[in-house]
Amino acid sequence: MALPLLLLPGMMCDARLFAPQVAAFGAAREVIVPEIGSHDSMAALAAAMLAEAPPRFALGGLSMGGILAMEVLRQAPERVDRLALMDTNPRDEAEEVRARRGPQIEAAQAGRHMEIVEEQMIPNYLAPGAARPDIVALCCEMARDLGGQVFVNKSRALRDRPDQQDTLAAATCRALILCGRHDILCPIERHERMAELMPHTSFTIVEEAGHLPVLERPEHTNAALARWLED
Repeated sequence: MALPLLLLPGMMCDARLFAPQVAAFGAAREVIVPEIGSHDSMAALAAAMLAEAPPRFALGGLSMGGILAMEVLRQAPERVDRLALMDTNPRDEAEEVRARRGPQIEAAQAGRHMEIVEEQMIPNYLAPGAARPDIVALCCEMARDLGGQVFVNKSRALRDRPDQQDTLAAATCRALILCGRHDILCPIERHERMAELMPHTSFTIVEEAGHLPVLERPEHTNAALARWLED
């Protein structure tokens, strides 16, 4: 029986982010997309996920989900059979990003988290010139359904996260590093760094994609994931 596949979604996203991957791989293995947002630290989020997860699994994460996947690997490397890090960042929060978190959290606590999502987050998601109203609508729908408190919790977890480069350097599992060619939030250079740190890594750049290649170019993303999942 194939190992379960756990996929961890990004900031203000849920299982709908990975609908193309669930459809592609769900017939051959259990695909689990945990709910993320009930805690406000990476350590607590990872511990809660591990408490509900199968004993051993393949683990993938995009953006914040990739950051959380690295914390899962740090806490329980023996349970992670293989790791896919997509459009993510192994470093702790940059100071200029950290400075924006406070006002964003205050706005969310005042009931205005959708303003942040629509005005500051989604405009950075897609490849330049891509007209994908379907993806924009889905991202808005997910963020609206998750709500302001999840926004606050996830923002705090991202703000206070540790650097995970030592975690990746110590990893021995098979790994996939994947990113969209035009990801401005988590640029290619950060993925090149992750690939340098991990000895058993394949590195894939998805053309004509930005921060969300799982939705923008699902066929290319799924092909890379399929190679990574091969025994």
